[in-house]
Amino acid sequence: MREFDIILQSLAQVQEFVSLAMVQPFEIWVGNDRQSINGKDLMGMFSLDYSGPVRVRATCTAEQFSCFRTSAAQFIVSH
Repeated sequence: MREFDIILQSLAQVQEFVSLAMVQPFEIWVGNDRQSINGKDLMGMFSLDYSGPVRVRATCTAEQFSCFRTSAAQFIVSH
């Protein structure tokens, strides 16, 4: 499982992230300590608490992860 943290600050950003997730050929889960939502489920994604960063977990190859991470770069939290 490969992971990174993102911040989504508007409904439009949630929709954009879900659109990016939907085209990926692997599972994507988004959540925090209390809940984990399918990153391709728009309605589920609206139920998350976005007051802080959320963790993205992907079950994929290193190459797939690199491409996905690049496409989601605008949302990634820099540590």
